[in-house]
Amino acid sequence: MDILPILSTLKRHKTAAGLIVLQIALTCAIVCNALFLISERIEKIGAPSYMPDNELIVLGVSGMKRVENPEPQTQADLAALRAVPGVASVTVTNQMPFGGSSNNSGVRIDPDPNARAVVVSSDYQPSPQWLETFGLKLKEGRDFTPQEYQPASVVDTQDDPNVPSVILNADLAERLFPGQSALGKAVYIYGKRPQRVVGVLEHMVTPNPGAGERQRYAMVLPIQPSYRDGNYLIRVTDPARREAVLKAASAALASASPGAKRILRDQQLMTDLRSDYYRQDRTMVWLLGGVCVGLLVVTAFGIVGLASFWVQQRTRMIGTRRALGATRGQILRYFQTENFMLSTLGIVLGMAAAYGISAALMRQYELPRLPLMYLPIGALILWALGQIAVWGPARRAAALPPVAALRS
Repeated sequence: MDILPILSTLKRHKTAAGLIVLQIALTCAIVCNALFLISERIEKIGAPSYMPDNELIVLGVSGMKRVENPEPQTQADLAALRAVPGVASVTVTNQMPFGGSSNNSGVRIDPDPNARAVVVSSDYQPSPQWLETFGLKLKEGRDFTPQEYQPASVVDTQDDPNVPSVILNADLAERLFPGQSALGKAVYIYGKRPQRVVGVLEHMVTPNPGAGERQRYAMVLPIQPSYRDGNYLIRVTDPARREAVLKAASAALASASPGAKRILRDQQLMTDLRSDYYRQDRTMVWLLGGVCVGLLVVTAFGIVGLASFWVQQRTRMIGTRRALGATRGQILRYFQTENFMLSTLGIVLGMAAAYGISAALMRQYELPRLPLMYLPIGALILWALGQIAVWGPARRAAALPPVAALRS
């Protein structure tokens, strides 16, 4: 089709054409960035925890008054929980994946206590049975031996605690010793004496997964917290009985502390804990999705309105072309081509604006750069939207009888 007549017509309607081009450009810029942010949030929500989430229960206990030596009560709690029918294993840990609050420590490879930490890592401190309870796998090395564990209350009171060993997740091991095996290497986390790497985990998420580069790194130290400093993590034998086991475990904790004034502050399934952690991300996905749909609907109505107006304005031109032999298909293609040209110009401007918005978000909020693949995705959506929106008015124009059009 000859586009010169289309260009000539658009020159006589610069204002209307310019407005629809700007509307398409704005929609393209926002939709491209919104689709990228939506995909990032969905990927974050769906990221694996590498734990058997549907087999885990979290219980937290707080004392009504300070206890000087909470370790015996903690051991009594662990024994009572392990005796509950349906419990496969139990550990007490200072922090929990998806728990929100995080305990972090700097890791040095230089023995000089004044040396700068190479990285700051999430610092897990669990009791024995943590490996099977978390459901994690060692990539290399071993678990802690019973002799390596120390109570947190003892470690915290020492100026130079002797924590002999540490287990790193694979990301942290690669960060500290790139291209090498971390087993047997010395790192400095607590005190002046080194901690030897005895194991490397395939994966271990932090309490705040997906919250930035720093949240990739996790390590485990053989420092056993008490019930005052952590939560009990319980793994069940049958996921279908989690609710029943949760009630029985809560009752077991109450019976394990006769005379002690304590309250259960947390009683949650790990799946619920994870769901709560990602609630804001799910809300953001729906919000951004609503924004995209709203913008696309408004843009579609704008295209329909402009095309309908132009059909009314060009009735005599349509009749003349029909009288000169133009077919309905040619009239239809005329309006579709015109819309395609306007959409293309708007999309080109929108792509430039999308990249500019992405650069601004990178500077202000440290978001990753918009991948170029989202630009053609946005273009295809808007091209399709434009052709669908203009179809109705274009068909009405093509259906006009030549005699009726000329008479008008």
